[in-house]
Amino acid sequence: MSTLQLTADRRFPAARAYLLKRSTRLAAVFCLLSFTAFLAAQSAANVSMIDLMVYRTEGWTARTGGDLYAMRATHAELPMTYPPFAALLFIPLTLVDVPTMRLLATGANLALLVALVHLSLRLTGRPLNLPRPAAALALSAVAVWCEPVWTTLRYGQVNLLLAVLVLWDLSRRSGHRWAGVGIGVAAGIKLTPALFAVFLALCGLTLAWRRRRLSGGPVRLWNDWLRRAAVASGAFAGTVALAALVLPRDSRNFWTGALFSPERVGRVEDTANQSLRGVLARLLHTAEPGAVWTVLAVAVAVAGLAVAVAAVLAGPRRLPSAHAWAAVCVACTALLVSPVSWSHHWVWCVPAVLLLGSEALRRGSAPWWTGTALATLLFCSYALWWVPHGSSVERFELRQSGAQTVLSAVYPAAGAVLLALAAVLAVRALRRPAPYPGPAGSSGALPAPRARAASRARARRATVRPPRRSRSA
Repeated sequence: MSTLQLTADRRFPAARAYLLKRSTRLAAVFCLLSFTAFLAAQSAANVSMIDLMVYRTEGWTARTGGDLYAMRATHAELPMTYPPFAALLFIPLTLVDVPTMRLLATGANLALLVALVHLSLRLTGRPLNLPRPAAALALSAVAVWCEPVWTTLRYGQVNLLLAVLVLWDLSRRSGHRWAGVGIGVAAGIKLTPALFAVFLALCGLTLAWRRRRLSGGPVRLWNDWLRRAAVASGAFAGTVALAALVLPRDSRNFWTGALFSPERVGRVEDTANQSLRGVLARLLHTAEPGAVWTVLAVAVAVAGLAVAVAAVLAGPRRLPSAHAWAAVCVACTALLVSPVSWSHHWVWCVPAVLLLGSEALRRGSAPWWTGTALATLLFCSYALWWVPHGSSVERFELRQSGAQTVLSAVYPAAGAVLLALAAVLAVRALRRPAPYPGPAGSSGALPAPRARAASRARARRATVRPPRRSRSA
């Protein structure tokens, strides 16, 4: 018995070392097989990639000088809903035939999914004993099957591109010259990511106020968060200016008319609309929730941004993955308060689930593992499609039962739970004394007065160092 156990002990470490040494290669094979099966399933489902066809029409209209906000595309007569800058980016879609365009768009979205997982792991700290490429490929092989990602590729949407641009900014080192450009460009394509620029500005202003309050004398208020917000605002202004220069009529039409017509996007009560406005429309059996939604949206926006800023104030020393929690909070807030957040907009479920899994690995707690499993099942269950939906004539969503209303609100419910969980973690972290030395460079968190006094004493002691011993000694 002992001999067998000794043999097993000798073999298993060798097998483990073998797998770890080839983990990236094995993960790449697993990812390739999963993506191939995914593409086969999409082909069998005869996906339309209807939004990609709309993008192509928008690019053609911008290229030929047509009226962007008067055009209608595909059999569904879908209008242009994005800022005019997006149409400029869609012009290259008109340079290839439709089959080639669909193939390239699908390949690009799969590559963006891997990039999204990679950036999410970098933001959370990746507490894994695997190389980051291996972890990114293996997790992407699973993430491709969740409903928001499936629907994004089914329609040929730009959601993965927007999420990657935002996370690319938020995961960059402190003080990076171009940090903020991704958020600005993402907001230029679609306005919703602009909330991240507001978040950056709030973090910068809050940290500047804390520095001034805790400092006994003059202090430099400009900080990395304010700089990133300024870069993001400048990049967004650049997209607006470029579109106004190339497409002046369409820019005027968007900023003075189309922007204030959310009905252009689609029916508010549609089951696919996983925002607070959609939930209220189905719950109240009305196509226009009115003032109720406005008040609730403002309250959620304020609360969500406050939680995100609190996570940043806590800092990574008191709240591991503080920046990841802040990013997920802002994303959930934007999705909840937007007038229309289609189910495929919730690709932010990928970094959210990875964040929960990271916390579970770090804490080794059964409740965290349970929460991660439940979140994964929720976004992979396609539960919101289990109810009658989709008919613009019957309008099933305005006659949903209580159970159907719950099923068609699973994503907003998950977003609300994530915000509440982040609030609890941030408040608990802020109540703990901040570890020191030195003010946090990346988080911008400031030390408490006692910690600052202790740090000065440590600094004075550190100035007197014992002489180095010679090698001969």
